[in-house]
Amino acid sequence: MHFNHYGRDAVGLAVDLANSPPREADELVTRCRAAGFVFDADDIGPDDLRKTLEYLELWRDVARATDEQARADLLNDLLLQHAAAPRLTNHAKTGWHLHFRDDNVAGWQQICVLISAATALHLTGRGIDRMGACELAECTHVFADTSRNGRQRYCSPACANRAAVRRHRAAQATAS
Repeated sequence: MHFNHYGRDAVGLAVDLANSPPREADELVTRCRAAGFVFDADDIGPDDLRKTLEYLELWRDVARATDEQARADLLNDLLLQHAAAPRLTNHAKTGWHLHFRDDNVAGWQQICVLISAATALHLTGRGIDRMGACELAECTHVFADTSRNGRQRYCSPACANRAAVRRHRAAQATAS
């Protein structure tokens, strides 16, 4: 069995890159490879970084969307711009797997297709509502909900804890 490039790890990579954008092309490559992504392109440079960051801003809009149809429309636009018909490939000689892109596309395009297809599979497999923006007022991060119950509201346990402490303090102040 081959690693599913379009699974949970790819959506996690998207969240990671969107919430903490890489500053250099080498950092982008390192973080993608750490998530299990294999680049076809040999040279990932500043232009790839710039275009990936532009794409991630559009992807964040998908995560932030609160209306199901709006979320689907935004993601469909990204799929239309970046994805191709799925096909089998063994480009890295590590086993046959699906690609939702053509051969010989730039590194940034590979990342955009990976994230778009993985997000589509995440939302259709887990539920269209399984993404969001952190509910902590001062936090700007997004998340992909992979929780068992599908009720994630915060991007991290730290933000959830801050919100819980605030609710507790507000309840204590009201009780006094």
